[in-house]
Formats: sequence, C-alpha cells, structure tokens
Amino acid sequence: MYDMPEEIDVRADGPLRIITLNRPDALNAVDDALHTGLANLWPRLSEDRDARAAVLTGSGRAFSAGGDFAYLDELRQDPELRAKSIAHGRDIVLGMARCRVPLVAAVNGPAVGLGCSLVALSDVVYFAEQAYLADPHVQVGLVAADGGPVTWPLHTSLHFAKEYALTGARIPARRALEMGLANHIVEDPVAEALACAKRIAGLPRQAVESTKRLLNLHLERAVLATLDFATTAEERSFETEDFRASLEKLISR
Repeated sequence: MYDMPEEIDVRADGPLRIITLNRPDALNAVDDALHTGLANLWPRLSEDRDARAAVLTGSGRAFSAGGDFAYLDELRQDPELRAKSIAHGRDIVLGMARCRVPLVAAVNGPAVGLGCSLVALSDVVYFAEQAYLADPHVQVGLVAADGGPVTWPLHTSLHFAKEYALTGARIPARRALEMGLANHIVEDPVAEALACAKRIAGLPRQAVESTKRLLNLHLERAVLATLDFATTAEERSFETEDFRASLEKLISR
C-alpha cells in the first residue's frame, strides 16, 4: 500500500491504517530504503481520504533499533547519499507534524534514534513494559537533527530533555510515562493502540483532524525554529573524527 518498500508494511483495516516497520531480523534498524520510505509515507497517508486513524509499530522484538551501522558508514563516506538522508530526515519530521491522520504508536520494544523520534512525533503512545526509548546520537558523535531533542522539550521538562539528549541514556517505560513521553504502559501495546485508533476513527472527522492540527501547530512551530540549525549541524557531524572512530568501534564489535 502507498507503494512502500518491503521495509514498511502498510495495510488497511477499514478506516484504519496499520503501519509496521518491517526489518525484524535487524530489529527494524533504519537503512536507506526504510528511511526513504518513511519520508514518503506521511504525505501519502494524509492524501488517503479513507484513512481516519493509523497505528505505527515494529515487527518482531523491537520498535526500531535506530540507524543501521552499515547505513551510517555509507552516509559518512557518500556526501550525496548523506545530503539525501538529511533532506529526508527533515521530510519525516515535518511530514509527521503536518499529517492530518491521527497516529497511535504501539511501542512493542526498544525505540532508539529515529525510532525514538517516530514515537515523539506520534499523537498517542502505548508502551510495552519492556520497551524503552533512547537517543544515543551524541554517544557516536552525531547531532540528533531528527531526534528526541527536536521535540522532547514540548513533551517534558527542558532539564529532562537535556539529561537524556546529552547522555544518550535509556529511558525505561516507567520513566517515559513519568516524564510525559508515553501515555500508557500495557501488556499488549498493539491491541491497545488499535482500540484507541478505532475510537478516534469513529469520531467526527472534521473535529478530530482540526483538533489535531490545532495541537500540532505548536509542534510544527517548535520544529521549524530548530530544524535548519539541527540539520546543518548533523551533516557536519558526519564528517568528524569522533564519529568515524565511534562507528569503527561499533562495526568491529
């Protein structure tokens, strides 16, 4: 559906759209195909007039393990691919902020890096008990242009956002709930997310979509205030010796 790559499965269930990140053997780590697909997904979802709500989850044990190390190495070495990826990162963030369809995240496992951002840009978030968030960009020498630091200050205190953005530490499910980064911790996040999405889909369309837009205007304005600096800084960080050395250690493990 939506002419997505196999790394993103989209299926219809009446007025619902169920979106599954689909690289289970790689813990849904982000490669070029998945990243490009995500950049194209949100405007296509908005254009689908039969869609009233959507659920976003990951296949297998993880929501998303973040950037695939091989892909990150390609980005380091290929300036054209890197420029495309940076542009697509911008498209993902703004596309989600502007998407007219309410999006319910079912965080079934670790949500790291871009996975963490997808959760932060969703409208309602259901967490499995064993799931966690982490934005470890700084740990490998990168700036998180499309990461948690872009949106976390709207969800939680600036001190909490700084603590986890500057250290890259994990945020366990209970901590995420306390901080306002999750709505619910449940045994079956997919089932609960589907139930929530069905409730939303059954409500008057114009009221739902305009209310989401009203709320997301705050998000979009905050994103636009920081995104140009963030993307420029991230692109520069790919060229640093710190990133090269960190990535070599990760790949050699």
